[in-house]
Amino acid sequence: MRTIAEINDKISRQLAVVWTTEELKARVAEVGVTQAAKEVDVITTGTFEPMESSGAIINLGHTDPPMKIRRCWLDGVPAYAGFGAVDLYLGATGMVEYASTGEAPDGEESRERGGGHIIEDLIAGKPVQLRAIGQVTDCYPRASFETTITRDTINQFYLFNPRNIYQNFIVGVNGGDRPLFTYLGPLQPRLANAVYSNAGAISPLLNDPDLQLIGIGTRIFLGGGIGYVSWEGTQHFPLQKRLPNRTPIGPAATLALMGDAKQMNPRWVRGCYFKNYGPSVMLGVGVPLPVLHEQVVASCAVQDKDIVAPVVDFSIPRRVRPTFGLVSYAQLKTGRISIEGKPVRVAPLASVFLSRQVALELKQWIEAGEFTLTEPVAQIPMDRSFLPQDRWGSQISLE
Repeated sequence: MRTIAEINDKISRQLAVVWTTEELKARVAEVGVTQAAKEVDVITTGTFEPMESSGAIINLGHTDPPMKIRRCWLDGVPAYAGFGAVDLYLGATGMVEYASTGEAPDGEESRERGGGHIIEDLIAGKPVQLRAIGQVTDCYPRASFETTITRDTINQFYLFNPRNIYQNFIVGVNGGDRPLFTYLGPLQPRLANAVYSNAGAISPLLNDPDLQLIGIGTRIFLGGGIGYVSWEGTQHFPLQKRLPNRTPIGPAATLALMGDAKQMNPRWVRGCYFKNYGPSVMLGVGVPLPVLHEQVVASCAVQDKDIVAPVVDFSIPRRVRPTFGLVSYAQLKTGRISIEGKPVRVAPLASVFLSRQVALELKQWIEAGEFTLTEPVAQIPMDRSFLPQDRWGSQISLE
C-alpha cells in the first residue's frame, strides 16, 4: 500500500518510478502483476483525439467607455456572451457566420474554419479579429467594438470542456447506399469502411475502469499544460454494460476538464474539420494513475484484445441504431475487421502515436519533479443513468 503523499515525496526528490501504460503492460507480461506493482509508483496514460464538447472561457477586459457585450465574433466565429459584460465562451464546434459579420467567404478553407481553430491560434499567440455588439445601459454606454486580440492582450483564457475522454466509444459503418458524413468522418456505403475514435488500451479511463483513482480535482496533462478534472462529463453513463474486466462495451464514463490555455501548446490543441459535418478540436489529454495498491496494476494490465466496442450502422437515422456486434481493439488496430463475413478496412480518428507521446511527456514531467499528483476532493458518481429525449416534439420550420 502507498499513499499519494508518499508518492509525491518521491517525485519531489526525483526518485519516483514512472512508466507509461504500455511500459507497464510489457512489464506485467514479463514478471506478473504482483512484482510490477512493487516496482512502479505512477502509470501515465494518454490520448489525442477529437473532443468536440470543448471550448474556452475568455475575459477581454473592459473598454473605455465600458461595454456590455451581447453578440460577439472571433474571426467570424460566434462566441457566447450571455453572462458577464466582457466574458465569452467560444465553443470548439462554432462555425463562421459570414452573414453576421458582413464578410464574404474566402475559399473553401475559410468555410472550414471554426472555434477549435480560433482556440489553437490564440494558444499559439496569433492575432484574432474581434467584433462585438453591446447592450447600451447607463453603466455600459458603448454600443460596438472592433479590435485584434492575442493570448497576451486578454485576461483569463482557459479551456472548460464539458465532455472529454470518453471511456470507450463506437465503431461507425454505413450499410446504406450513399456516402454519409458524420462526427466520425466520411462513412462509405455498403460497408466499404469503418472508423473508430478511442485509443484503446492506452486510453486513460480504460485503465481505471471504475474511476477509483480519477476524481474531481485530479491533476492532469491538458493540451500541453496542467489541467484538472472539474466534474463528471456530460452524457456520463457509467452504468454501461461491462465485461468481467470491468471495461465497458460502449460509451460510458466521461469527464469535464479545465485548464489554463495560456500554458498550453498548439501541438496538443488543434482545430480540425469533418467534411460536411463541421469543425471540432483535436486534444491531447494525459492522466497519471498512482499505484496505491496491486489492483491498480491489474486494471492497467488490460490489453487491446480484452476491450471491445460496438459496430454501429449510421445508415439508420435513429438515436438507437442497429449494430453488427462487438469487435476488439486488437482487431481494429490491424486495419481490417470482418462484418457478416465481409472484410472491411478500418481507420482510427484517435492518433495512437500522439497518444503515446502524451503519456511519455507526462512521464517526463513527473520524473523531473515538475508534476505532482493530487488527491481527488470527491469521487465521480458511478450511478448515473442516461436520459434520452424519447418524447416526440413538434417540428420547427427553419424557412
